[in-house]
Amino acid sequence: MAQAFDAIVVGCGSVGVPSAYYLARKGLKVLAVDKRSAVGQGENKAAIGGVRATHSDPAKILVCKESLKELSTWQERHGADVGWKPGGYCFPVYTEGIENTLQGILPLQKSFGLNIEWVDADTVAEIVPGIEREGLRGGTYSPEDGQVSPLKTSVAFARAAIELGVEFRFNEPVLGYLRDGDSVVGVRTDKGEYHAPQVVLAAGSDAGRHSELLGVKIPVEPDSHEAGITMPVQEFLKPLIVDLRPGQEGKTANFYFGQVADGAIIFCYTPQELFKGDNHESLSEFLPVLARRMVSLIPRMRHLLVRRVWRGCYPMTPDGIPIVDNVEAVPGLTLAVGMCGQGFMMGPGIGMIVAELVTEGRSLLSSEVHASLRFERDYAAKKEALK
Repeated sequence: MAQAFDAIVVGCGSVGVPSAYYLARKGLKVLAVDKRSAVGQGENKAAIGGVRATHSDPAKILVCKESLKELSTWQERHGADVGWKPGGYCFPVYTEGIENTLQGILPLQKSFGLNIEWVDADTVAEIVPGIEREGLRGGTYSPEDGQVSPLKTSVAFARAAIELGVEFRFNEPVLGYLRDGDSVVGVRTDKGEYHAPQVVLAAGSDAGRHSELLGVKIPVEPDSHEAGITMPVQEFLKPLIVDLRPGQEGKTANFYFGQVADGAIIFCYTPQELFKGDNHESLSEFLPVLARRMVSLIPRMRHLLVRRVWRGCYPMTPDGIPIVDNVEAVPGLTLAVGMCGQGFMMGPGIGMIVAELVTEGRSLLSSEVHASLRFERDYAAKKEALK
């Protein structure tokens, strides 16, 4: 006999687990199902852990403000360590164009109450010890942003969800969706059928593959990004650093790194030419290219020993903005997909919105602000000034 729930969440990663937790907080009987063996085993474990609200899209700003509130106080409220490390984000600037971009979005960011300032070159040099001073114009600094452990966070949210009655089923790929006319009323896995009047799709880089199962085109396609981590060293770097300059080597569109709680330096870059698809095999060119960029920015890092590298996928939408919405053509279906590489930092905030969409039929955000997250939108109409 098929089991019945109030809501089913498909995907147990950065977005799915918080969504299950907040749905259970609303009093729903929730099932969370994933094809993998445990929570956070998809792209969640490839995240580098940065969390910031300093975006240029109002919806993402508000979503990440909620994430920051949750993550920065989680241990105090729940007693579980998620690896929260305050220290902020710093965007050092060496070109007039990037300065104009960052200065141009400061008024918007400040209008949402973000603690972010343009600081001069001397201040950047204090915030980022050893940074290359030649050509440094200044930068932005947002001290209330921070870093968290993706692995600790996924486990903490899962344990909190279980305490609220959420059931997790692993190693169960969703093979189909149960329908009653146009409505989704459950899922079918290789282990059986589960019924629920509400289904949340939070399948990360796999989301686009559910299009055929649902009969709805979900515009999410993955591309691959690499990251790495060094051996621990004594703390010298508090903020996470983002250098928006394209690399002279023609490979990197930007790169970013930070020092995590145990002292290791974690790093990543955005390739100029995207690697489409879900290939998770690391490339031999990644580390030499990234190492040169890091050492050119902070020469003292040339002595660091690299521990490992890995590759993960960004589930991308055409406009680079997530889809978080009820699907009118498929009653009972809520999408929380296409996080575009920022699912970890947005996860708790997205989970709160999902819970509201499912239980109340509306977003926590105003209609005007939430418009950029709608499923039915013009994906060619908008590009973020700062992703």
